[in-house]
Amino acid sequence: MKKHIILGFATLGFIMGCTQSNDLDLEGRLAVKGSSIHTYLVIEDQKSHKNYKIQNKESFNLMKRQKQTVKIKAKLVKEAIGPGFPAVIEVVEVK
Repeated sequence: MKKHIILGFATLGFIMGCTQSNDLDLEGRLAVKGSSIHTYLVIEDQKSHKNYKIQNKESFNLMKRQKQTVKIKAKLVKEAIGPGFPAVIEVVEVK
């Protein structure tokens, strides 16, 4: 009986530990990265010092807020692949 309870709690802990939330609260400076025709808008997060490519910049008119520090709530669309390919986010709210 004790083995079943311990096994149940271990399984529950594993399941709860593996679920990840795709919601992010970011604060940082907006900047345009890339070269020539391959430019994209990113937010440079102040806490993690990572860049996140913004997929829906037109929805919140973020291009006009370049070089400004903003707080946003976003959903992670795609993980970062490596240098030059930052994680992609979709902005849900600008605070």
